[in-house]
Amino acid sequence: MQGYLGIDVGSVSTNLVVLDQANEVQASLYLRTNGQPIKAIQDGMQIIINDLPQDIQILGVGATGSGRQLAGAVLGADTVKNEITAHAVAALTMVPGVRTILEIGGQDSKIILLRDGIVTDFAMNSVCAAGTGSFLDQQASRLMIPIEQFGGLALQSKTQVRIAGRCTVFAESDMIHKQQMGHSKEDIIRGLCEALVRNYLNNVGKGKEILATVVFQGGVAANLGIKKAFENALATEAIVPKYFNVMGAVGAALLAKEQVAHTGSTKFKGFGVAEEIFHGKSFDCSGCSNNCEIVEIRMGAEVVGRWGGRCPKWEMN
Repeated sequence: MQGYLGIDVGSVSTNLVVLDQANEVQASLYLRTNGQPIKAIQDGMQIIINDLPQDIQILGVGATGSGRQLAGAVLGADTVKNEITAHAVAALTMVPGVRTILEIGGQDSKIILLRDGIVTDFAMNSVCAAGTGSFLDQQASRLMIPIEQFGGLALQSKTQVRIAGRCTVFAESDMIHKQQMGHSKEDIIRGLCEALVRNYLNNVGKGKEILATVVFQGGVAANLGIKKAFENALATEAIVPKYFNVMGAVGAALLAKEQVAHTGSTKFKGFGVAEEIFHGKSFDCSGCSNNCEIVEIRMGAEVVGRWGGRCPKWEMN
């Protein structure tokens, strides 16, 4: 079997996907990064190989996410792309004709507008945690409800309860107030879902022309309450792809396939990187007044990656 590996390293999760030549997902993995991206990458490689045929041949590797440079250095990626590009490519492949992508992850959210298969606009919100997966996890824990049941309970609501959703602090205090007033958990959860969608559309989606077909992806797309709230607010269906939580990795794999079609070879170091010892450090370059902070990754004595400079001085081929 021949395939392409995509990896999306974020602050909350590290996701891996292997696509075959027909762009079908043969294996996928969603892991918590837990503040240790190199360990998460290596653990992911050890786990995902068990879901693949022993004779698997990886023809190309793509990396995306906030830790994409690190992943690219560790694995020997053929292409390293930003999340906007990766998510757009994945959505276009999984849902042809998509014109709006709503993406909410663990600690950030973004909106991507596409017209005729081309990204024409996007916006990101990485400052406030309101509406992200980590905030929903926190509220589910406070209400003593498994996060997997959170969205389903919202759909059981019979009465609309308005929750202030512009800030995590206000949202939490308003939820507590509504609990003290005697509102049910189902109604409060529904109110929270609607508040978070309002916050997303007013901040991330502000001034954007949101047109169908709409795709909802990212880890929060598993929340049926948020999905329903988006559909009510936009008056259109929000399509959740089968691999909604690893779409960045899917896009990275697709981009790797495209890149290798041009180069004809891969830089992939093999699944053996899971057993290697990597060390990371940073230093300040004093070559000019910019004083760039350069990040360096070593595998044993070999330097496998450097980045952070504003000029090509420390770049590696």
